[in-house]
Amino acid sequence: MRRRNLLVSLSAVALIAAVTERDTLEQAVRETVTRFAGQAAVSNMSSLVAENNERGLAAAELITLPISVTEVASGIFQASGVGNSFAVTTRDGNVIFDTGLIIQASEQVTKLKALIGDAEPQKIILSHSHADHVGGTRLWDRGQAELIAHEEFEEEQRYLTELNPYLHQRNRVLFPWIPESPRTLVGMNFRGLIPDTRVRNGEPYRFSLGGRRFEVHAMPGAEGADNVVLWLPDEKILLSGDFFGPQFPQFPNIFTMRGEKVRKPIEYIASLNTLLALEPEVILPSHLAPIRGAENIAADMRKIRDAVQYVHDETVAGMNAGYSLETVMAEIALPKDLTLSQSHGKVSWAVKSIWEYYATWFHFDRTSELYPTSQRAILADVARLIDLEAAQLQVRTYLNDAQPEKALLLLELLEGSRASETLRALRTQTLLQLKQQAEPLGNDYELYWLDSELEKLQ
Repeated sequence: MRRRNLLVSLSAVALIAAVTERDTLEQAVRETVTRFAGQAAVSNMSSLVAENNERGLAAAELITLPISVTEVASGIFQASGVGNSFAVTTRDGNVIFDTGLIIQASEQVTKLKALIGDAEPQKIILSHSHADHVGGTRLWDRGQAELIAHEEFEEEQRYLTELNPYLHQRNRVLFPWIPESPRTLVGMNFRGLIPDTRVRNGEPYRFSLGGRRFEVHAMPGAEGADNVVLWLPDEKILLSGDFFGPQFPQFPNIFTMRGEKVRKPIEYIASLNTLLALEPEVILPSHLAPIRGAENIAADMRKIRDAVQYVHDETVAGMNAGYSLETVMAEIALPKDLTLSQSHGKVSWAVKSIWEYYATWFHFDRTSELYPTSQRAILADVARLIDLEAAQLQVRTYLNDAQPEKALLLLELLEGSRASETLRALRTQTLLQLKQQAEPLGNDYELYWLDSELEKLQ
């Protein structure tokens, strides 16, 4: 009997050792694969970034920021990158907030552990499901850490995963360091994360660890339905994730042209009011540098809130007055006292997003919107019927009058015509004029899209 028990015990030990060895091997493979992928991405982006540095830190250029660790507040360490990762230390263990982009996460984890130690964190908090915030989760989690996220986190992961082949190619236009096809290498998977604790809207998750108090608040809005922030009430420090976007203050990305589910403006305004009531003195965002000073933070948060409310109310007023979507998009602008950077979110796009959030895609002005046959289906017919030389002359007239949007519409009608150097040159001029008009506003997404369209012509 004793011999049998010994054999069972030895088998169990062998099994545990095998599993441990397998997990250790998987961890090593994951770290190696992600580290080399990150190095390749930085190398590939160097020349592109050098050409675009005059614009500042656009979304795609964040990939080249050096990864370094800084103690941004007492016992709080920030590992920089496309998405910052934070370690909040206590005498009884550490809390990780956001885990960065998968191709940078290995270096972030290594550099953080060099300062805080190799112990598995007690808790890992994910601000939302986007790739640049969850990539390194499996590098931290050895099976004991409590994973905390919004109750909508799994649903957001689900649809982003199911639509990955579609969204991947769209994302590559705006983030050129993304590989041509989705990664399938071992260690590159950052989806399928299952939270141990799910935070509900209006029900903060509070805990204490090593004498430090923590609150995780659900803050849905401008970065999706599954956004959470981490609040340290005793220090008045807010780890905001992407709640404000990559810059603070800025007009938020109520609409994202890369393609995601509808974002709710009124929900975002309510979240802003909740954060204003906390009166933060420091904001640690998951992009770029910390923001400090309670008075300025409060003023800027109110400005963001009032700007979103203004655009929302003006859009609704335009709808009720019977104006067309195009008219409202063209005419709504932020008043001087609410002027904000539109490098991330753009007011006219927010107008369209709010309109379609309330009234969906049928605008009650073109019956053709109801049917699957698009204008593209008759472009060849248009080419046969139209006077091409007269149309090209009209395009030049629009460009001479600084009306590139009209020039673009007419050129799109001419796409059924036989490709010619003249049409290519006119489209190039049109895109360059659109880019020139877009540069003062500096919306990264618009500028990268126009750059990608110009590259196609080359």
